[in-house]
Amino acid sequence: MPARHLRTSGTTLRLTIALLASVAVLGAVLMIPWGGSEPEAAPDPTMSHTPEPPTAPPAPVRQNVYTCPAYSGIDHANPVANLYKDTFTWGTTPPTKVGDGEGNINWRMNPPNNPSWYMWLHSLRWLGQGIDAAAAGDKAALQRVSAITHDWVKDNPYSWKSDVGAYESTMHRTNVLICLRQAVLSGLHVARLPLTYAWLDKALLEHAWFLQKNYSGDWNHGTDESLALFGIGCTLQRDDLKKIASDRLTSAIKTSIDTQGSTNEQSTAYAQFNYVLWGRAIDVLRKCGADPGTTITARRRELAKWLALATNSLGNLPQLGDSEVVRTTPVTGTVLEYAGTRGVRGIRPTQRIGIFDAGYIFGRTGWGETRPFTQESTYSIRFGPSQKLHGHNDHTSVTYTSRGRDILVDGGHAGYKMDDWRFWARSQFAHNEMTVKSATGHPETKLVRSSIQATSEFYELHDSPGAGIDRTRDVLVLKDPDLMVVLDRGSSAAEQEYSTLWHLPADQKVVVSGKDRAVAARPGDKVKTTLLQIPFQQQTTPIEVTTGQQDPIQGWHYRTIDKRLPSPVVKFNRSGRNASILSVIAPTRTNATVSYTTSFQGSRMIVNLTVDGVTTVIGVAADGTMQRIK
Repeated sequence: MPARHLRTSGTTLRLTIALLASVAVLGAVLMIPWGGSEPEAAPDPTMSHTPEPPTAPPAPVRQNVYTCPAYSGIDHANPVANLYKDTFTWGTTPPTKVGDGEGNINWRMNPPNNPSWYMWLHSLRWLGQGIDAAAAGDKAALQRVSAITHDWVKDNPYSWKSDVGAYESTMHRTNVLICLRQAVLSGLHVARLPLTYAWLDKALLEHAWFLQKNYSGDWNHGTDESLALFGIGCTLQRDDLKKIASDRLTSAIKTSIDTQGSTNEQSTAYAQFNYVLWGRAIDVLRKCGADPGTTITARRRELAKWLALATNSLGNLPQLGDSEVVRTTPVTGTVLEYAGTRGVRGIRPTQRIGIFDAGYIFGRTGWGETRPFTQESTYSIRFGPSQKLHGHNDHTSVTYTSRGRDILVDGGHAGYKMDDWRFWARSQFAHNEMTVKSATGHPETKLVRSSIQATSEFYELHDSPGAGIDRTRDVLVLKDPDLMVVLDRGSSAAEQEYSTLWHLPADQKVVVSGKDRAVAARPGDKVKTTLLQIPFQQQTTPIEVTTGQQDPIQGWHYRTIDKRLPSPVVKFNRSGRNASILSVIAPTRTNATVSYTTSFQGSRMIVNLTVDGVTTVIGVAADGTMQRIK
């Protein structure tokens, strides 16, 4: 099914795609049980942002060539000098001595009690600089990285599945073993592996057996596993292993990226990671004599369009699902070049709204046609299938940028440590949606209807976040003046506590005026955000603002998994069996005035909004339909 790309009148989509034959690898992922069964993943999409090289013609098919991939950037913090000390560094954790100084490592160590730290220790990717030095002829480096790697093999006999860190890092470690094997050959200037390194090929075969028996499924984790398995087959000239891996890749691409370009990860950062990962798949298959077919190329082409539409006016991807703040990679020769350079290079797209069946709406006022790219307003809205993989409980949530800055942000990505912070970041309370305190479900959310006009877009979404609870959100997004109007309605047979939450950036200070208004701004800035709570079918209640609260957790923003900042959350609350909350989000210059009056035409409420001297008229019908009248 083609993507439901909605267009403004008279426009067509012009996306020039020149797909790449070779890409740099990013790190893959850690799978940890969540809720007893669902796989999770480590924050690799934001570990390293190596751009793809310029488009090149397809390389001639070769036999048994497998290129050692990069090390996810983990090697950057682990210089060769530290390897001689058996010292390991990951993330913000201080360098940790993990061995006796002779390459004898304590593989059960985990001082920070962090599953990602432990998994990356077992990945061996931290040996990258030493392996590169060994490949260049540094025999001392070769001895040290060989000693550490051999120590892992001895201390973690097959099968290592009972140790989650060793288990989840198998695909990463497989590539390190291949890289080390290549370093031995080049560093010692030999064509065949010396007998003293027979243990290395034995370890590769054990890893191949493990990867055959423990496939994680059709998502990025499984894709990386298949590439690692294919790498063993290519390196050891095992056609049977190559066929198993290539068959898995051929099948997985149809699930990993759908025909509209959406991935099954429910995360924008992992969507960009998958674009690179599947580009590498094409390269790996071709270089080792396998035909990658046409499906991978076609699905990546659609994913490039998806990522371009998702890119906000700041040049970043909105933080949806397990995503840190990630800048869109400006892939030369693709639609991503224009989006990733914020309009500096590339071909300007003409499509400004995209609606995807996987549950994403991405919209913008423009691409910089009549004002600078960064001064456009952009938004995202989530709906679609229930939560899985890297998804959050963020259905009906919105993000918004305008006037060169973030206006509404997501709570962000708290990492993979199974604690209260991760629970909060994935929960309904970390997103810009109407929460229902008793609701514990992760529902499927329907996009009931939509209407796209030249200067406004309207969407209605509906779901049931708990037993007997109905929730409807109507969103009207305006251009000139740029603002967002949101009507939340909830109903239940039992009494409920409803709250519409608006998460603001950490630099904002909020002042509440009466029951209908909160104004947020960074001190000394030229931009402010006015949040209005307009009575509709119910009386309003006092506005609450929460910042940096820890019990219960609320009022935080994770730009990265290790950078948590107190950030204000504006709350519009209702109690009872029904809720009706009408919000206006209006970003303006600091000294602009924002005011409103209301009247009725029959059952339809008319809202006269005056924003910085411009009056806009909006109709709000009893059934939730919102329309820009003027």
